[in-house]
Amino acid sequence: MTTPKSLCVYCGSSNAVAPKYLAAAFELGRQMGRARIKLVYGGGRVGLMGRVADGVLSEGGRVIGIIPQHLHEREVAHDDVTELLVVESMHERKRLMAEHADAFVILPGGFGTLDEMFEIVTWRQLGLHDKPILLVDVDDYWAPLETMIERIVSEGFAPEGLNSLFDRVDSVDAVLPALEAAAPTRPGINSRLL
Repeated sequence: MTTPKSLCVYCGSSNAVAPKYLAAAFELGRQMGRARIKLVYGGGRVGLMGRVADGVLSEGGRVIGIIPQHLHEREVAHDDVTELLVVESMHERKRLMAEHADAFVILPGGFGTLDEMFEIVTWRQLGLHDKPILLVDVDDYWAPLETMIERIVSEGFAPEGLNSLFDRVDSVDAVLPALEAAAPTRPGINSRLL
């Protein structure tokens, strides 16, 4: 794959996290802004979401935020993004984020991040898309998840090769090189992974 023109970033929206996670989100945003990769994200101004957007904007990059009306009304929207789309539901938000992105990056986060990650991985498993998905394992944050995925496979709830649906890197510095090296997309459902 060549460098994506747009990147959907899933990440946490809490400010009550260790500074290393906020710093990683800001740095990823800066690198995206410098590379002129448009950010597509959930539209928030708090937590890692706000920091990744701030990083892109600090380098003059473009940011598309997509936020449901009920969150916009709670005043968590980032007012400085290039474009803010206010939608009716979480489902519409996730659909539009997927449509606007050439690839997906998952930074540390909570239940919402896990929901988005599992949905986009499942959509790839079902052949609904074949865009690269990259898990960024800042300070081994995702190690327990990787153990759980191994358990899912070993217990027969998913086939061998499930890990081929996404790639993993250890730092935000590895994100853009990993996306550039990603295999070209393949059309259709990979029945081996159903």
